[in-house]
Formats: sequence, C-alpha cells, structure tokens
Amino acid sequence: MRSELREVRSEKNQRRAGRRAGAWLRFCLFSLLTPLGSLLIFPAAAAPGDVQTFKSPQTTTARLRIHGSTDIENFAAVIADYQKLSPGTQVEYSDLVAQDIYRRYLRSAPRDRADLLISSGMDLQTKLVNDGHALVHRSPATAGLPAWSQWRHEAFGISYEPIVIVYNKRLLAPAQVPRTRRQLLALLRDPKAKLAGRVGTYDAGRSSVGYLLATQDHQLGSMAGALQAALGDNAVVLEERTGPLLDRVARGQLALAYNVLGSYAQARIDAGAPLGIVLPEDYTLVLLRTALIPREAANAVEAGRFLDYLISPRGQAVLARQVGLQPIRSASGAPLAPQAGDGARVRALRPIPLGPGLLVYLDALKRRQFLDAWRSTVQPQGARPGTPPP
Repeated sequence: MRSELREVRSEKNQRRAGRRAGAWLRFCLFSLLTPLGSLLIFPAAAAPGDVQTFKSPQTTTARLRIHGSTDIENFAAVIADYQKLSPGTQVEYSDLVAQDIYRRYLRSAPRDRADLLISSGMDLQTKLVNDGHALVHRSPATAGLPAWSQWRHEAFGISYEPIVIVYNKRLLAPAQVPRTRRQLLALLRDPKAKLAGRVGTYDAGRSSVGYLLATQDHQLGSMAGALQAALGDNAVVLEERTGPLLDRVARGQLALAYNVLGSYAQARIDAGAPLGIVLPEDYTLVLLRTALIPREAANAVEAGRFLDYLISPRGQAVLARQVGLQPIRSASGAPLAPQAGDGARVRALRPIPLGPGLLVYLDALKRRQFLDAWRSTVQPQGARPGTPPP
C-alpha cells in the first residue's frame, strides 16, 4: 500500500429508520430550495493553535507570517530549507485548523493578518479569493503549475492529497478490508464484524475538511446516504483533526477510519504504526492543499518568494521527502498521469477542482440543512464527538 500511495499520493428500530428517511428526504430536496448569497456560519472558534518563530540564520532583512493547517512539526523542515536560500528571513508559523485560518483572516485587523495562508480547506480558500481577499501572483514558478491546480492566479495548489480509508492491520484480516464504499457498507452492516464504536471519521460540523469531503461524497456517490447511516448505526467516533483519528486506529481503539488524509497515515506507517491504507477503487477524492497571499499582506513580496519556493522543484521535493505530501509537480510535469501498471487506480482519482463550484455548500442555509441531515444519520444521539460509546 505504501508504494500505491506514493505513486498517486480515502434498522436498529422503526423510530431511527423514520428519522433517517425524513432527514435524507430533506437532504435530497434542500438543494432545490436553497437561495445563494447568505453569510457563512461556523461554530465558535477553536482554541488558538501552536505558534513558532523561526529566527533568521543571519541578520533579519525580511519577515514572513504564515497561517497553515499542516502540522508545525512537519512544516518546520520546509521553513528550515527555505531559510537556507533566504537566510535573512524570519518566519512565524501558526498551526491552525482550516476553519480558523479562514475565520482569523476575516476577524483580524489588517495589521494582524498573515502574509500567506496555506490550507487544506480549499473551499474556504476559494471563498476568500471569490470575495476579493487575495492578491494576484504571477511568476515563472506559477506558470508551470497544471491548469487545474490554480484559480485566477490567486489560489495555488502546492500539493495534492488522496483521501483514503485507514485500518489497523491487527484488527482487520486482509479478506475483511474494504476496497470500495460498497464493500465498506457491507462490512458496517455485518453484525459479525462488531464495529460498533470502532469506526471513525471527521466531524463535518467541526472540521472544514470533513464537511468538504462529506459534500463531495454526496455529489459523487449514490450510496453516500446509506454509508453515512451505517456509520451512525455503528456509533461512529467523530474527530476534528486527522491526528487523533490515526492515533485511535494505531492504538487499536478503532478498527478503521473513513475519508482521512493519506499523507498523515503514510507518515505513521513509515514510523512503524500497524496501519494499512486503501485508496477506494470506486473513486478516490483528491484534495488540494492551497496557498494564497492576502490582499492586506504586510510582506507580500516575501510571501510571493516563499510561494514560488513551495512550487519549485526544490520545494516540491522537500514537501514530499520531509513532510510526506504528494507534490503538485513531478519530473514529468503530470503528477496525476497514469503510471506503469497503475492506470486503473489513477483513473479512480477524482481531484476536487478549484473554482466557484466549491462555493455552493458554503451558503449558510445550505450548510445548515446539510449538517442537520448529516447529524440525523451520522452522529449518535447523546454521544460526544471523539468519544466512543460505553
């Protein structure tokens, strides 16, 4: 599974059935009834993330403030390598979840805003661009990006992320491991599998990535509703971030996790965790990790240099080697082109394109109705997110 990821680098009773049927009827109808243009609504802001300042190796001549959703311990290697090329640059990096990157930008005074936003919440990044909050950036480096990985010369993909199923090899026999969503649904419905409280996924209400993936499943998969209902029937454990989900799977508290970031799982495998990775063969969503320079960036020139570094051959190699992210660019210039013997798997990839299509489910009313329906089927009544049932 390691080589595959690196080449393409995710009727208990009548009352419940009645609630589920009603929820999914609303789910199917609300897209026809929802007007666009409402303001975004998110839950209260999470606690501030970790902030680390990387002092310049030489006399400071430039400063750069980054808000990013990549774990700080992983991204530190990228900053260190950049400072070899620009030893006079001091970098402050704030490790935030994607929703907080978006929220902080909008709620902060211009002088307090970051110079560069790097986020796995590609829909929220698209919203910022659409609303006029990003600077245009053109350079020889950005000209070499695939057309599908940048939008309006304002949002740029720096890596792509297959969305996978992760499982504990000690808890699931090879014959049990689901390779498609249909097989996953069958496993969840099998009482012999005993998966109640032992399956996890993102909390779509708290995680912007989880929300994006849930809405993409609804658009792409005909069995999205049935699968989400089966997760609910199995008292699915909900988390906001990838790390806690993978921790639970690695410790054996969960047998598998659905729709998680593949690069984080691969890093755990490289460190010896007993995990396996499945890129679903029916379709594998591909998320872009994107960067943009805010319009009010105090250090926009330095932000542009850092962005160019990230998508340069050297920066892409560091992202792949040190962070474990799949580079947006390859030596062939076609990172999603079929490799020898792997064409079928690559054809299953479904990159989520940058552009206005990502704005549809950010409408406040549509979001609220989607989440109401999602919670009715997925979230066990009375259970706390991230907590398995007793």
